[in-house]
Amino acid sequence: MNSSRAIVGILVGGGPAPGINSVISAVTIRSILAGSDVVGIFDGFKWLMEGDASQVRPLSIEEVSRIHYRGGSYLGTSRANPTKKAESLANVLSSLMQLGITRLVTIGGDDTAFSSLKLEEQAPGAFKSCMCRRRSTMTSTFPPASRPSVFKRPGMSPSRL
Repeated sequence: MNSSRAIVGILVGGGPAPGINSVISAVTIRSILAGSDVVGIFDGFKWLMEGDASQVRPLSIEEVSRIHYRGGSYLGTSRANPTKKAESLANVLSSLMQLGITRLVTIGGDDTAFSSLKLEEQAPGAFKSCMCRRRSTMTSTFPPASRPSVFKRPGMSPSRL
């Protein structure tokens, strides 16, 4: 990876839900086309909370272009929440810095979005985060007009990563 380019990290938190792989694919493709490198982070915050920055892999357009046909999450997922302990949050932040992540895309529910927000607050200006809210079985029962939007951070979209 070229260190002068932005590095986008993608992780999935919480339980599996429809469309996770489509989001991974779309974010990867748009980020690469915009000139960024992309890293997939396995099993949500789980390994990062332990200070393990080795559970990642570079993602390419070729690799992700057809993952939307697969079920589950291509990167795995976990319900690990780094905001429960200050040490865990510090480990995640340290791991992201070690990886050179300049943009973090989190896909998940409330805990994942809250964790992303807290990470950005802990290191202002170190990286930008974008929280992609996944549809759970509960939100899929709502009519389309009342479903939460995918990009919860004002002004953020895949093209602005």
